[in-house]
Amino acid sequence: MRLALAEATHAARGGDVPVGAVVLAPDGSTVLAAGHNEREATGDPTAHAEVLAIRRAAARLGDRWRLTGCTLVVTLEPCTMCAGALVQSRVDRVVYGARDDKAGAAGSLWDVVRDRRLNHRPEVIEGVLAEECALLLTDFFRDR
Repeated sequence: MRLALAEATHAARGGDVPVGAVVLAPDGSTVLAAGHNEREATGDPTAHAEVLAIRRAAARLGDRWRLTGCTLVVTLEPCTMCAGALVQSRVDRVVYGARDDKAGAAGSLWDVVRDRRLNHRPEVIEGVLAEECALLLTDFFRDR
């Protein structure tokens, strides 16, 4: 989560909402890819930290789009778009820091990632360094 927080700090410096994500290989310690929000920087509404990290991890693995066995660590609970990307990429585990009661889709507002109607349901671990992750977001929006 500390690596994801560092990514989130990069996002804030670029004027984006401070969310950072890291994809870990199946061994649980090798970092395959990282990303932070780049919507403002790129003008791309899909440039969320999770989507960018997933894309980069898949690219690093070559022609393997399935991220089976991988873990995505993110500072904020994924939104519906990112939750869908996690299901589609077959990530096995999602670890997040702060809950997102307004747009979260991994247990708070919705629970897309664990919906029994879908063909893949990653494990969800929430609340890792939650206060630190939330403070980064609170400070960012307070300064706005």
